[in-house]
Formats: sequence, C-alpha cells, structure tokens
Amino acid sequence: MKKTIIVMPVANEGDTMGQVLDRILGLPYDNLSIYPVVDDYSTDNTAEVIRSYEHTGRVKCIYFKESTGVISCYLEGFRRALEDGAEQIIEMDGGGSHKPEEIPQFIEKLGEGYDCVWGSRFAAGGGIENLPLYRRVLSGGGTFLANLVLHTRLKDMTSGFEAFKAEVLRNMNLDAFLSTGHMYQTEMRYYCRDLNTVEVPIHYTGSSSSLKFKSVTEALRILFMLKDNEKRVKKLP
Repeated sequence: MKKTIIVMPVANEGDTMGQVLDRILGLPYDNLSIYPVVDDYSTDNTAEVIRSYEHTGRVKCIYFKESTGVISCYLEGFRRALEDGAEQIIEMDGGGSHKPEEIPQFIEKLGEGYDCVWGSRFAAGGGIENLPLYRRVLSGGGTFLANLVLHTRLKDMTSGFEAFKAEVLRNMNLDAFLSTGHMYQTEMRYYCRDLNTVEVPIHYTGSSSSLKFKSVTEALRILFMLKDNEKRVKKLP
C-alpha cells in the first residue's frame, strides 16, 4: 500500500482517543500513519494520550496552537502530511463519529485508481445513529440544495469521512478555502467534482455537539460564492 496518513482534528477527546487509535492501529496496514491535530481549544489530556502512542512510529501528535477551529486543523493536517511524503490522505473525525473499521474501503478505492473517495451516510448500505432529527434534515437538505445550486450529483455533500490522492491536495491552495465550518465538506467536493471520484457507504454516530445557526447562515452564504472562488483554490498546472 502507498504511504497513507490519516488526518483527524481532535479536542477534549482524552476519554476515547486511545480506543480510536487502538482500532486504527489494529487494521492490517503497516504503511498507515495517524496524524491527530489537537485543536488549541482542547483543555484535557488529549495531547498526552496521543503522545503516549508515538513510540509505535505510526502516530504523530500535532498540537496546532494557531487553530481557528476544526477546519483549520484539517488543513494543517493536510499540510503536515504532504510535507512528510504522504501519497494518500484520509480525513476522518477523531471523536468516534466515524468507524475505523470502514477505513479499508477508502484504501481499496484509492488503490483502484480513484482520485477522491467520499464517505456517504445516504448511499445504499450507509446509515446514521444518535443524531437529532433536525441535524438529519440539515444534512439531507444541505445535500439537496448543494446539488441543485452546484450541479453536483452526490448522495452526501456534507460528510467529513473522505480520502484523497496526495496530488489532489497538493494542487490546491489550502489557504484559499472560504469555509471555516460545516460548509467545508461541500466546498471540497465541489472543487473535486471533475476528478475521478466515488462514494462509499459509511455509518455515522452522532455526538452531543450542536450545530449553531451561524453555521447554517455561513453555509448558505458560501454556497453561492464557490464558483467565483474556484480559481483561487485550484493551482494552475
């Protein structure tokens, strides 16, 4: 397998971080590393738990003091993974919402030649657990609206479980992304719409965090700005 690095933003995950890392390290891949990016917002022992796994040679704790939120941690993780020679990068949640046991299907599809692999809660075989009805409506409605406005055809435009060939991210200006919140996933899928992509079913488990109204208003504002921003994000050959 090509050198693959998992990027996962984390904050205050000390109680579950070890379990997540154990499950990933238990997968049958020697060339798979994990880069948890610790948000400066974190106040518990998350960083210490991660550092206790660094002796494995497959876990690297990235404490991002300049963090401005979860999306900045994603992008910083991408930068660090590219600097360290990643050939493939997987993005996933570090709080248990995404199942490590579903990682192999992302690696398999990248191995088949796809540029991007999108996790989909709404594809056949996918599902959602422990998520309030309004969050389900927002996710489903967001996908419908994004497909309508952006002329995309994905079943899930807002999932944060996804994978890329390294050159996809290397050919982007990561500093030019507009979203600092929930719209980021849609923004990424839009910029990658002309690449060779595929959706795979995932099972998402909700957390106690709530979606703020300002995130919804930001999403609606950014949705209609993506076409103009695309030239800033995509680097010319």
